[in-house]
Amino acid sequence: MSKENTPTPHIGAQYGDIAPTVIMAGDPLRVKFMAERYLDNPVCFNEVRGMLGYTGTYKGKRISMMGHGMGMPSIGLYTYELYHFYGVDSIIRVGSAGSIHKDLHIGDLVLAQGACTDSNYGDQYNLDGMFAPIGDFQLLRKAADTCESMGLNYKVGNVVSSDIFYRENPNTKGWINMGVLAVEMEVAALYMNAARSGKRALGILTISDHILTGEATTSEQRKSTFTNMMDVALSLV
Repeated sequence: MSKENTPTPHIGAQYGDIAPTVIMAGDPLRVKFMAERYLDNPVCFNEVRGMLGYTGTYKGKRISMMGHGMGMPSIGLYTYELYHFYGVDSIIRVGSAGSIHKDLHIGDLVLAQGACTDSNYGDQYNLDGMFAPIGDFQLLRKAADTCESMGLNYKVGNVVSSDIFYRENPNTKGWINMGVLAVEMEVAALYMNAARSGKRALGILTISDHILTGEATTSEQRKSTFTNMMDVALSLV
């Protein structure tokens, strides 16, 4: 990690512009919404490729928020740079997920204890087996406590991070049989980057649609109404 490596090709901030804890979302407009809703005196530190990032204070604590885009290659790139070049210690992803569990519906939360994946992102580590990406336990425990105190409907468990949104031959039965709660597209890469860099990460997800029942929300609802997960994430700062 070196301030000489900043700004990076993808983040226009200087070393020190970004707080040690970053809350990230796939949609940069959700990040803008969060910064305007929660942060005092937010300052935009990144506009490169439209991937907005802000640093401000929340209840007197300095915190940053930034977009990460869609899919593991995108979140993998941004979180690598944050961990390795900007001194970031903790990254919390707040995002949407599709439920494959009968008791998880629109607006419910999933705290991603672990992340299965159909991606080969982990092949780069040359391991003699399969790596099991998991979230930071201290962040997870505190997030669960916050959900309890807020009276939220939530579950803790595995998600599956998929490389494919429009799958040619969708088959969720195997993941359902293994007790996986929901499908999303980024957490596995985030957890692998955190593990490799010795840092912390957690995925907090809101159910935006139900793959089995057809329940769904609009992009506008996903951007500005999923505030419970944002409140939970901010309780971890």
